[in-house]
Amino acid sequence: MILEHIREPKDVKALTRAQTELLCDELHSFLLESVSRTGGHLASSLGAIELTVAIHRVFDTSRDRLVFDVGHQCYAHKALTGRLDGFASLRKFGGISGFPKPDESIHDAFVAGHASNSVSVALGMARARTLLGEDYSVLALIGDGALSGGLAYEGLNNAGSSGEPLIVILNDNGMSISRNVGAVSEHRSSLRSKPAYYEFKRGYRRFLLGSEPGKVIYGVNHKIKSELKNALFPSSSIVEDMGFTYLGPVDGHDEEQVENALRWAKELKRPVLLHVRTIKGKGYAPAEREPGKWHGVGPFDVATGKQSEHGETFSSVFGETMCALAEQNERVCAITAAMADGTGLTEFSHRFPKRFFDVGIAESQAAAMAAGMAKQGLIPVFAVYSTFLQRAYDQLVHDTALSDLHVVFAVDRAGIVGADGETHQGIFDATFLSDIPNMTVLCPASFAELRTMLRRALFELTGPVAVRYPRGGEEKFREDRSDGAFAVLRDGGDVTLCAYGSLISNVLDAAELLEKQGVSVRVVKANCISPFLDADVRKTFAGTKRLIVAEECASVGCVGQRLAAILSEEGTPPERLYLCNLGKRFPPHGSVEQLRSAFGLDAEAIAKKTLEVIG
Repeated sequence: MILEHIREPKDVKALTRAQTELLCDELHSFLLESVSRTGGHLASSLGAIELTVAIHRVFDTSRDRLVFDVGHQCYAHKALTGRLDGFASLRKFGGISGFPKPDESIHDAFVAGHASNSVSVALGMARARTLLGEDYSVLALIGDGALSGGLAYEGLNNAGSSGEPLIVILNDNGMSISRNVGAVSEHRSSLRSKPAYYEFKRGYRRFLLGSEPGKVIYGVNHKIKSELKNALFPSSSIVEDMGFTYLGPVDGHDEEQVENALRWAKELKRPVLLHVRTIKGKGYAPAEREPGKWHGVGPFDVATGKQSEHGETFSSVFGETMCALAEQNERVCAITAAMADGTGLTEFSHRFPKRFFDVGIAESQAAAMAAGMAKQGLIPVFAVYSTFLQRAYDQLVHDTALSDLHVVFAVDRAGIVGADGETHQGIFDATFLSDIPNMTVLCPASFAELRTMLRRALFELTGPVAVRYPRGGEEKFREDRSDGAFAVLRDGGDVTLCAYGSLISNVLDAAELLEKQGVSVRVVKANCISPFLDADVRKTFAGTKRLIVAEECASVGCVGQRLAAILSEEGTPPERLYLCNLGKRFPPHGSVEQLRSAFGLDAEAIAKKTLEVIG
C-alpha cells in the first residue's frame, strides 16, 4: 500500500510514475470506503483525485497557498496532508472538518465553504506576497459551478489585469465557460500536455526573448497564434481578454498531463488559467450516473450504491406544498441557486418547468431577479439555505425591502445544521432578517405549520416574507398552532419558557423535566419573530416574573433581547431573564443533538438553567 505511507506531501513527490498511478487508485478506494461509513461530499472529491495528486507533486502547500472553491473537493488533499487516520471522524463532533480549515492543518490555506470567492482570495494572497517580498506560489482551484457566481468574474477581472503570478485551476466537470468538443480540441489537449511541448515552448521563449529582434519576432508570432486560437477555441478568449494565459483543456484524470501543465503554469510567473476537464464521481458508476445525487451523501452501501433512506423532511414538505400552491395560482414561481434537490424543488421543476428558475450559485442574482418578478406581478418564491441567503443581503435590503416587494424567501436549513460545520450553520438569518424594515419572518415548528405559513406568505401577506425552517424532519411538536404572533402551549406560574421553530420541542421536554421537580412552567411559541407588535408582546408576557428564551441563533439582536427591550419600554420587565443562544461563536461540525448539548440548548441544559434562574 502506497497511501498508508503518505504522511505529508513530500512523500508524494518522492514516488515513481508507477507508484503515483497506484496512489491515485488507492485514494479512490479509500475515499469511497471511508465516505460510505461517515457520509460526506463524495462525487466532487472522487473527480479531483488525480488533480490533487498532481498539485502536491508540483507545489508545497505548507508554504504555497492552495485556495479551494468550494471545499467539497478537498478530501484527497486532506488524506495526503497528514489526516488519513482522521477520516473515521470526518464531519463528526470533535473530528476533522469536511472543508478546508486552517486551524486544522498548515496545508489548508483558507476556509472554503461558500462558492466563487477563491480567485479574489488568491489574488489578495498574491498581492501580499509581492508587497512583503516573499516567494511562494498561489493557486485557486475553482469548479465550473462556482463560475456561475458573479464574484468569480470580479476576481478574474482583477487578477488578470494585476500581472501577479497566480494560477487559477478550472476544474470543469460539465459547465465550463463554453464547451470544447471535437477531434481538433482533443488533439490540442493531448499535444499541450506532453513534456516535449513544454520543453519546446520554454526554449522558444528563452531564445527569442533574449534579444531585441527576437522580441519583435516573438510578438508577431504570438499575435498570429492568439488570433488563430481565438477563432478555433473561443472558450479561452474571455480569460485571455482579462489578461490570463490560457492552458488546456487538459484531461484531469491523467495525472501526468495535469502535472506537466502545472509545471508550465508555475514557470510562466504570470496570471494563468489552467482548464482541467474531469468527471464528477469518476470511477464509481452510481456517482457518475447521478453526480447531483452523490454530491453530498449519508452512509451508503458501496456494492449496491444504496443510500440510507430518509423520511419526510421540511424540505420535501416545502416542495410538495409549492406544487399544490402553483396549481392554484399560475403567478407562483420558484427560484433556486443550484439547490433544486436540496430545497425540495425537483418535482416542481418537472411539473412547472416554465415557472422554475435555477440561476446557479448566484444568490444575489436570484434575489434581485425575484424582486423584478414581484414588481411586475408574479409571486416569486426563492428557496435558499440560510447560510447562503446571507450572500444576498444587499438585495434583501435595497432591491426587495426598500420597495416593499412581495417576494417570499423560503429559508431552508435555518438554525443549527450539523455536520457541515461553521460555514453552513444557519445561525444569522433570524437576526439579520428581523432587522430589515417591511420584512415579515415566520417560523413554523411542524410540517403542518410550514404548509399553513407558506400559504399565508404567498396569498395573504404583503411585502417581503421569510419562512424559515430547519433541516431534517419533525421533532416532538407536530401540531398546527400557527394562529397569532404567539401560541401558549402550556400554562404555568413559576417560569415562562419561550422558543420558536423546531427548538420548541426541546423546550417542551424541558418543561416536562421541570414539572417532575415541582416547577410550574408556561411554554410560549413564537410564530412570527418580526415584526413584533407591542400589543402582542404585552398581552402574551404581561406579569411574567421569570423569562427564559431559547434560540438557535447568534446573541446580538436575538428575539430574547428584543422581547426584553419591549417589555422594559412598557414598564413591565421580567424580574429574572436568561437568554439561551449561541452567543458570538461559530458552532463547529457535529450532529444537531451534540451541538445543542454543547451550547446548552438541549432539554436537560434548559431545565438546569431554569432551576438556577428560579433559585
